[in-house]
Amino acid sequence: MSVIVTVTLVAGNLGLIFLLMTVPLGLRTVRVSRVIKADRNRLWQALWPFGDDAGWSGEILSAEPVDGEGTALIKLSWEGRDGSPIERKARFEDVREGSYFSMRVIEDTALDPSFWANYCETAELVPKGDATRVTLAQTDRYRGVAFLIFRFFAMRRELRKLDVWATTGEYRKGGWFEHPVSQVGFAVLSAFILWPFFGLNLGGFALAAILTSVVALHELGHMAAFRLSGHRRARMIFIPLLGGIAIGGRPYDSRFEVAFVALMGAGFSAFLVPVLIAASGFAGAEGHRLAAALLATLAGCASLFNIANLVPVWKFDGGQVLRQICPGPIALAMASFFLLSALLALGWRAGFSPSFLLIAGAVFSILSLITMGSGVKPRHELKPIQPFDRLAMAGALLAVFAIHGYGMLWASAQLM
Repeated sequence: MSVIVTVTLVAGNLGLIFLLMTVPLGLRTVRVSRVIKADRNRLWQALWPFGDDAGWSGEILSAEPVDGEGTALIKLSWEGRDGSPIERKARFEDVREGSYFSMRVIEDTALDPSFWANYCETAELVPKGDATRVTLAQTDRYRGVAFLIFRFFAMRRELRKLDVWATTGEYRKGGWFEHPVSQVGFAVLSAFILWPFFGLNLGGFALAAILTSVVALHELGHMAAFRLSGHRRARMIFIPLLGGIAIGGRPYDSRFEVAFVALMGAGFSAFLVPVLIAASGFAGAEGHRLAAALLATLAGCASLFNIANLVPVWKFDGGQVLRQICPGPIALAMASFFLLSALLALGWRAGFSPSFLLIAGAVFSILSLITMGSGVKPRHELKPIQPFDRLAMAGALLAVFAIHGYGMLWASAQLM
């Protein structure tokens, strides 16, 4: 890619990340409405947490009043860090039987109370002939549009499923967005979006497809780590142009779990890179030059992508691992400096120009500033990492870095 195309792609991604995760939006209300052909009282019994059909979706397991002032304890089917259902203490205000209620969350067993400081949700039911207009709204203070968009689609899905339940009496889990077919479609779309950046020819499409495959393999490693850590449900969401994200089935329980899941994205590919190098050498020896070149390109892209994910940026895998295994801010600063210096030195050895490496260093610094502190604080501190686990994760981080570093140098020598 030319310098202009590279700068455009990087600047576009940085701007999109800032828009999605950091830009301050203030107090915003997300509102969704739908007309459902059902009796208002029946829908009230489903939406009101104390209603006879409050468990229609399986989300609410039970709801019990705590006092006579509208405070209640709600048990949800979502798993907490210990595998038990999450319990939420909420206060109900302005309750109009059969037509309206407002709810504020005081605290729950998963997230720090500060997460709920500005949160309020309402439900309104208005008769409309033989149907009912149901309006759901959620108000909160947002930084970045990603969570706001997520809540909009989550509420829209809830109303659509409520409509199906009101008609059939059955609740249908899942949706089209996370369906495997849809995710494959998003992966294909991502490859086509990247294609012009690599050149609108067969070679450019091959590079776009290889990069998309590398992202999928990386997220597959995170998913495998989630399962090994006891998450009964884990899934991968492909986001065209931005890449993908693996999502666990419950909150993290320990610092070791955070480090293990973060490292396994690159760790999974670390097992594949030596295999790809050997396969490329074998194909070349047999005279299959195109296959050898494609395998070398795949090994190089996998190495470059995964080693870039190990840089000490706040939300990148390397930053997540270092924050868990470093015993204090001084050790974290030294380890971050060492890892970033090693990456830049590796890039210089692989043939990248000093100006490109300076730009890369600046981009990583900007990314770290953009994403710093963007995580959600848990209700209780994570279990501390043990000394042996700390050393084991540090050794694994160095090993994964070394494997991908070798793969990057080997691929650059083969393809130049």
